[in-house]
Amino acid sequence: MSSTSQSPATGAKIIAETLRDLGVSVIFGLVGVPVSDVAEQAINIGIRFIGFRNEQAASYAATAYGYLSRRPGVCLVVGGPGVLHAIAGVGNASENNFPLLLLGGSVETHQVTKGAFQELDSIALLKPHTEIAETPTVASLPRSGTDEARLARVAFLIKNAKAPLVLIGKGAAYARAENSIRAFIEQTSIPFLPSPMGKGVNTDSHSANASSARSAALKMADVVIILGARLNWIFHYGEAPKWSSSAKFVQVDISAEEMGRNAADAEYSLLGDVDLVTQQLSKCLGNWRYDSASSQYVHNLEIAQRKNERVSLVAAKDNSMPLTYGRVFDVIKSALHSLSPPSEGGICYIAKGANTTDISRSIFPLQHPRLRLDAGTCATMGASSGPAKRKKIVAIEGDSAFGFSGMEVETMARIGMDILNFVVNNGGIYFGDSNTAEDWVAKHEKTKRNESGLRSWALGWEVKYQKMAEACGGLDFLVRTPEELKKATIAGFNATVPVIVNVLIQSGKAEKASFGWQVAPKKRSKKANL
Repeated sequence: MSSTSQSPATGAKIIAETLRDLGVSVIFGLVGVPVSDVAEQAINIGIRFIGFRNEQAASYAATAYGYLSRRPGVCLVVGGPGVLHAIAGVGNASENNFPLLLLGGSVETHQVTKGAFQELDSIALLKPHTEIAETPTVASLPRSGTDEARLARVAFLIKNAKAPLVLIGKGAAYARAENSIRAFIEQTSIPFLPSPMGKGVNTDSHSANASSARSAALKMADVVIILGARLNWIFHYGEAPKWSSSAKFVQVDISAEEMGRNAADAEYSLLGDVDLVTQQLSKCLGNWRYDSASSQYVHNLEIAQRKNERVSLVAAKDNSMPLTYGRVFDVIKSALHSLSPPSEGGICYIAKGANTTDISRSIFPLQHPRLRLDAGTCATMGASSGPAKRKKIVAIEGDSAFGFSGMEVETMARIGMDILNFVVNNGGIYFGDSNTAEDWVAKHEKTKRNESGLRSWALGWEVKYQKMAEACGGLDFLVRTPEELKKATIAGFNATVPVIVNVLIQSGKAEKASFGWQVAPKKRSKKANL
C-alpha cells in the first residue's frame, strides 16, 4: 500500500476522495492557503488539476465543462478574494443552468468575525445564486414527460398554424435532444431557428433552417415551439415589433420558472425534459405535416434568405483594407473547412466579444451539437479562454474580450492545449477610436493633458497581442491581409501548441455600443399610433 493511502484522513484527503467517488476526474482552480492540500490530495489519487491565473477564468472553464459534460464542473479557489473572483462563474452557471460545484476556502471556525486573513461569509454571499444538491451520488436523475391533455391542446394549435416556427436553444443541446428534434423537424417540415449555442442540434445545412431569414421568421411566425430556449434578449423577449403581437408561444422547458415569461403564455407551456417532450409531441401530431411547399410564409422566408445571403456574400468578398469582419471570417471559414469539413464535426468554435460574437454567429455552420460556446445568456466576456479539451478548439474573440483572460494562454501552454486563438483587433471596445497610428497618438497625447482625447471605448493602437503566445512557447502571427490570414489559419490549425493570430481590422464607426440583438426597437410617436 502506498504512503499516500496510509496518510491520515485529513479534511483535504476526505474532500479529494469524495470527489473521486463522485466520478470527478478534473478540477479547475487556483490554489493558495488553505485549499492547496485539497488539490495536492486530488492529484495524488489521479484527479487532474488545471491551475489558472485568475479565479474568474477558472470558474468559467468549470461552467463550460459542466455544459459539455452534463456533470458539475468543479472549481477550487481560496476564500475571500478567490470566491469573489469566482462568483463570475457562479452567476454565469446560474443564469445558464450549467452545473457547477464551487469549493471555496474559509477561515477556521474560531476566527469567524475576528477579521481573519481572507475572511468572507461566502455562504451568505452565494446562497441567493446557488442550489444545494441533496443527494451526493452519481445515479442518473429520472427524466419527466409532460401532461397529455396539455400536449393535445398544443398539438391542435400547431396543426392550425399558418406560419409555425421552432426555436432550438442551448437547453436542447445540453439535454442531448438532437435525435428527437431532428426527427421532429423531418416529420413536420416546420422551419426552425437555432440560438447561437443551439446550432448543430439540427444541422445548419438543413433546408428548413431559417437562420438566413431570421428577422422575417420572427416577424411572420404565428405559432412558436420553443425547445430548450428562452424568450430573453437573444429572442427579443417575444415582443413586437420584432415578433407579431398575435404570435403564440409553446415553451418546452424543464424549468417551471420559465413558463409564461415575457410574451409567452403559460397556457401552452409543456413542462418536462425537452428530449422526452419532443418525442411525445411527435407522437401526438401523428401523420400531420406542415404543407411548406404551398406556404406563402415559407415562400417569403426563401425570398428573405436569398436577399440576405447576397448581402453576406458581398461582405465576405469585401477587399477593403484594413480588413473587415466579414472578410476576416470568410477567410478563416474557408481555410478551416478545407482542413476539417463541417460534416466531420472536428472543430469546437468559441466566440466572445460583442461584434465578434454577433457577426460570426451565422458565418460558421455546424452539423453537430455542442460545438459552439459563446457569451451565453449573461453575455459574459472572458468566458471562453479556459481550456475544455474537445475537438480542435478555435477561439474567435475581439481585442477587448481577449483582455479579460488573455493571461490564460500560459495555462493553455502549461497543460499542453493546442487552442487556435484569433484576436480580431479593431483597437477598441465595440469599435476603435482612430483610423491611423498618427491619429491615435494625437488623441493619446490629449488624454495625457486631460483634454478631450481618446474616448472610453478606445484601446491601444495595433497592440501586439500575439506576443502572449510567443512568451509562453506558442506560435504567434500578426496579419493584415487575406493571404497572411489564410496562411496563419492553416499553420495554427496544424500546430500542437497554443496559437494567437492577431488580425488587424478596420476600427469601425463609432455608434451606440451594444450587442446587435440587444438593440431596442424605436418607439413610435403618439401621433404614429393614432
